[in-house]
Amino acid sequence: MPFDPAQPADNSPLSSQVMREQLTSLKALIDAVLTITAAQVDGVSTLDPGDPANAAVSVNGNTLHFTFGIPRGNDGSQGPPGTNGSDGGPGPQGAQGPPFANAIVDGVNTLPAGSNASVNVSFDGTNVHFTFSIPQGSDGATGPQGPPGEVTQTDLNNGLLNNLSQCSNNSNSVGNLSQGADGSYNQSQMQQVLDKLDELINALRR
Repeated sequence: MPFDPAQPADNSPLSSQVMREQLTSLKALIDAVLTITAAQVDGVSTLDPGDPANAAVSVNGNTLHFTFGIPRGNDGSQGPPGTNGSDGGPGPQGAQGPPFANAIVDGVNTLPAGSNASVNVSFDGTNVHFTFSIPQGSDGATGPQGPPGEVTQTDLNNGLLNNLSQCSNNSNSVGNLSQGADGSYNQSQMQQVLDKLDELINALRR
């Protein structure tokens, strides 16, 4: 089954078969992305003097294949004739052909997903220049949105009980009066009651 970005549909019940088919399709797309893992020189040919050097590149599977053509140097000129009329000896060494010194990667471009990988190559007389174009992988599908978070009634009850128990602890330091009411007005006893109320109020304040 090909990958369908519209599946699973919004607010639809989750189906293990639909999710499995979507994941399998994504894996097939990822496996199809071309990855260059090796480079191989298939051959180097000698060209005539004065011919431009060249380099060809191709992609076969995951391997870059290179073929180079390098011109040889010019032949040396004929030497002067010998004193006894015989042919002259070997002439001086010919000029050196253009060197092949370096391979330079000028850039690596990212192509849209599904595009074909490519390599451009040029030769400036000394260096071989490469520009690679590699496609990016396809974006994965956006997963379904989960339900909004909520607090269960049990968690709410436990939180309230915990808060109430902490508030109650604030008055633990206030001791009891542990005495009965005097039958007549007792100023000292009334002052003790007022002092205890002040102590309780201060303890309950946050």
